[in-house]
Amino acid sequence: MEEVPNHSGPKNVGTQFLAQLNPGDYVFIEFGHNDEKVDKPTVGVSLADFKINLVNYVKETRSKKAFPVLLTPISRRSFKNGVLIDSHGDYPRVTRQVADSLNVPLIDMLAKTESLLTRLGDEPSIKLFNHVDSGNVNYPKGKKDDTHLSPEGAKQVAGLVVKGIKELKLSLAKSLK
Repeated sequence: MEEVPNHSGPKNVGTQFLAQLNPGDYVFIEFGHNDEKVDKPTVGVSLADFKINLVNYVKETRSKKAFPVLLTPISRRSFKNGVLIDSHGDYPRVTRQVADSLNVPLIDMLAKTESLLTRLGDEPSIKLFNHVDSGNVNYPKGKKDDTHLSPEGAKQVAGLVVKGIKELKLSLAKSLK
């Protein structure tokens, strides 16, 4: 995998990953949560570079006769006056554009998770995210994280991915319950 501007994912993982990729494998490609942090040069990446990175991942996946699937990032739990606020800017739009221009299946996880969080509401949606009280073995001082999922949230979001796979009628769907 060629080196891409900034990163949009861990550097040097791509080459190792591609070496293990077999024809017919599915590769689910989702970035955007950290890429949007352009104020942090070692983390964020411009929209132009983000697009280049996604295009490269798709092309390199296809070069191994594997099947890329693009996913928009999931929603953060960010409510203002009871209304869910999007924090991803144009990164999901660029992902949708790349999917459309390269004819890549897309699972719009932003739309799916926004629907889920809106349906649950501000307080009830806390259970889907990494909110733990002080004294937790992993977070002795506690943690209020509205980006990363709790085990329950991970299960529900994985279910939304499965739903997306089935909606797209990917051949992989036959293998899923």
